[in-house]
Amino acid sequence: MVQRVALIGAGPSGLTSVKACLDEGLEPTCFESSDDIGGLWKFREVSEPNRASIYRSLTINISKEMMCYSDFPIPADYPNYMHHSKIQNYFRMYAEHFKLLQYVRFQTAVKHVRKRPDFTRSGQWELVTENKDGQEERHVFDAVICCSGHYTYPNLPLKDFPGIDTFEGKYFHSWDYKGHENMYGKRVVVVGIGNSGGDIAVESSRVAEQVYMSTRRGAWVMRQVSDNGLPLDMIYNTRFVHILFQLLPMRVLNWIGEGKLNAMYDHTMYALKPKHRYLPVINDDLPLKILSGSVIIKPNIKEIFGSNVIFTDGSVVEKVDVIVFATGYNYDFPYLPKDVMYRTGHRVGLYKHVFPPTTEHPTLAVVGFIHSRGPSCPRLKCRRAGSLEFSKVDTKDIEKNFIVSKQSPLQVGFVCYMDDLAGEIGVRPKGPVGPVTAYQYRIMGPGRWDGARRAIFTQFDRMYQALKTRKVLYFIKHYKSQKL
Repeated sequence: MVQRVALIGAGPSGLTSVKACLDEGLEPTCFESSDDIGGLWKFREVSEPNRASIYRSLTINISKEMMCYSDFPIPADYPNYMHHSKIQNYFRMYAEHFKLLQYVRFQTAVKHVRKRPDFTRSGQWELVTENKDGQEERHVFDAVICCSGHYTYPNLPLKDFPGIDTFEGKYFHSWDYKGHENMYGKRVVVVGIGNSGGDIAVESSRVAEQVYMSTRRGAWVMRQVSDNGLPLDMIYNTRFVHILFQLLPMRVLNWIGEGKLNAMYDHTMYALKPKHRYLPVINDDLPLKILSGSVIIKPNIKEIFGSNVIFTDGSVVEKVDVIVFATGYNYDFPYLPKDVMYRTGHRVGLYKHVFPPTTEHPTLAVVGFIHSRGPSCPRLKCRRAGSLEFSKVDTKDIEKNFIVSKQSPLQVGFVCYMDDLAGEIGVRPKGPVGPVTAYQYRIMGPGRWDGARRAIFTQFDRMYQALKTRKVLYFIKHYKSQKL
């Protein structure tokens, strides 16, 4: 019987996994290599190897009601889109409220995870950890939950950029970017048009002489501020919209979504229109920077020669000082045995994005290794992993579960995915048609929270509260009409 559980990483997924284990009556021990909780959201002035890294100005692109833990709402006075410092504060409040810190061993890195010699019978794992003084220690656990995330190992494909070795300026991955201090008066090329690439291009353009943004495929660009100035996900991440997705053909949904984005700014005119269909990145400022000429969109890089960058359309940008590669991350777990992780081409194969299907016992789980437009997914994964109730499946079944494109190998349709996990746990909600916030999965079943219904009924109150910084008559009327 599973009792002692090792958790790797004390970020947002690690913390809630500790709580999920406690709720199931298990004995968790969380190993955190740094000196603090927060994982990705713990800002450090200097990027450290084998650890996630963020930039100084980073603000999350998911609103607070959609990103919060299912049984611990974010304070009403916190902004709807929070700076990383606010997010870190929230995680600390969560950890202190549920008394989770006593289960975390800081400055203790996991070096290896191996099956015990009697794994076929016991399902146990052996962990080797190393503390800040370099001392190693061996542990035996009944189960392991990996919560180390997927923004740790930068993907820097220099072989795809001929002549990079001749470049006379400075180049680095977005993982190393901390702020625009070194961009003053420079000519900058940002490679990649994901969320990080867009943020860095916009921020750098405020001080750089000129910023160029190189993209192979283009992108659909979406604003965080939606109709009536409300957070995008509180308007469109609803069960009503989810029902439409189930009823309408994908080509119709693409046509509607792309039409709405083009109504804001014509993506063809802005040189943004991608080769793929509707799969947007989020950036409110990029279109204005393109319109003002601060950011110029270019195709893929063909060659680099000295300080000159040559693009596939034959155009040349001369005297480039800095190249920032916002080219994503490698998805890996170097501390796990290679034979444990099943791979399907461009992605790590995990049944329901949680369990490796190649182990004899379901005592290894991965939490937080996912992309979704609704961040409740890792919370449900923690509860699913915490239950450790899993029947072995054939690896072919992975191919049928939530496989997505190469452009977004970890992306899932978050409502379908959460409802699927919730159905297995016994907490799938019935009835709500509003925003699919995490509280819905605490209304009934195991882990039921008495405050869930009230949290749902007051979620718009908390959303508006952060904006009530000045009394305005019109605002009060509008606020009351929204409540009705």
